[in-house]
Amino acid sequence: METLPNLQGIEKLPGSDRLNGSSCWIKALHSLKFTSLDKIRGRVLSFQSLEINDLKLQFLIAKCPKLLTSEEIDPVIRFLVDELDAKLEPDLVERLFSVADPSFLVGFNQKVRLLIRHGIPKEKISHVLEKVNLTKLLCQRSVEDIERVISFFEPFGGIGIIVRRPAILNFDLDGQLVPRVSFLRNLSGEDDHATGTVLHRLPAILSYSVEHMDSHVEFLKSFAGLTSDQVFKIIHVFPNVISTSKERKLRPRIGFLKQCGLDSLEIFKFLSKAPLFLALSEDNLSQKLGFLVKIGYEHRTKELAHAMGAVTRTSSDNMQRVIGLYLTYGLSLADILAMSKKHPPVLQYTHCSLEEKMGYLIEEMGREVEELLAFPAFLGYKLDSRIKHRYEAKRTIRGENMSLNKLLTVSTERFSKKKDKTESLVHD
Repeated sequence: METLPNLQGIEKLPGSDRLNGSSCWIKALHSLKFTSLDKIRGRVLSFQSLEINDLKLQFLIAKCPKLLTSEEIDPVIRFLVDELDAKLEPDLVERLFSVADPSFLVGFNQKVRLLIRHGIPKEKISHVLEKVNLTKLLCQRSVEDIERVISFFEPFGGIGIIVRRPAILNFDLDGQLVPRVSFLRNLSGEDDHATGTVLHRLPAILSYSVEHMDSHVEFLKSFAGLTSDQVFKIIHVFPNVISTSKERKLRPRIGFLKQCGLDSLEIFKFLSKAPLFLALSEDNLSQKLGFLVKIGYEHRTKELAHAMGAVTRTSSDNMQRVIGLYLTYGLSLADILAMSKKHPPVLQYTHCSLEEKMGYLIEEMGREVEELLAFPAFLGYKLDSRIKHRYEAKRTIRGENMSLNKLLTVSTERFSKKKDKTESLVHD
């Protein structure tokens, strides 16, 4: 049997003391006296159908007794249950009904339907509303305002950007969103697709003022010697550069590249390939720098800079394990240096993956580890789908000592044709 929460004494709940003497409370309680018990019972059961527990419901009613009598409540509850399948989290439902006077809920259903009609799945609505300032959504944003925001983003990816960053709905369209998007669009050379890519990768970039973004752009132009077009290309691949501290990270990182002898064009190419270098912590970079110097890289050289770029996406721990693995298999520090100069990714591959490939090379293929010095790119190919597959396909035909380079670098199409041709000759 369904039970009703005990509503007696709600005027004694915390927070109600500030409201008891208000005209709102007096009117609400007066209305409550003239409301039938059946209607109150039905309203409470409706709230319980949204999985609001009794204690929280008591707090809600203590804050706003009109929740039991207001005519605006039932349509919202029916909408949540019938159209949204009660998918909103209970805490969010509680926030919704405590955000303002019930009269402000009148447009809620229409606003949510608008979001769904423009492509937000029902299962994502709770996520969107959790990140939105409900007071602004209910009280300050009209349906037309929300429609304008959605329409504004259509050329740049539309509703998907809002799903990724629902807080966008909190911003003022004309005073905040339009100038910020326009700044990025102008920097892109009025390329809507490229601008949309930036917004999709980091919609939080819209949290930064035009002045903030402009100061970062000007810093990169003046200190690194980059052009506006080059700066945007870096933002395009790594929008977080806008949120990175100029003095704590950008200046010392770019200063390091300058000390290594990179000119403006080389800095641009470096940051295009390894933009994460700008955001890594000082400890992370210093540990990796120590490893690179240990295996033989010299300070303030272009080779050192390029090696740092190659290891930005691996952890210091993995890098240490990789170097240790190479040493375990008999390679010297000089060998590791030569391999990394010839094929820089050898220092960033996953330790476990490398161990499997090196084991297969030596134990299954019967090759010497020194062959990696001539062809370190071997370690970059997938073990099962490339190395094993091709080795097994060619071993009986070409023998054990086939060229690793020729075996792995030929395209899949050419490899298939050669395989078919060779098999045909064998059968003939």
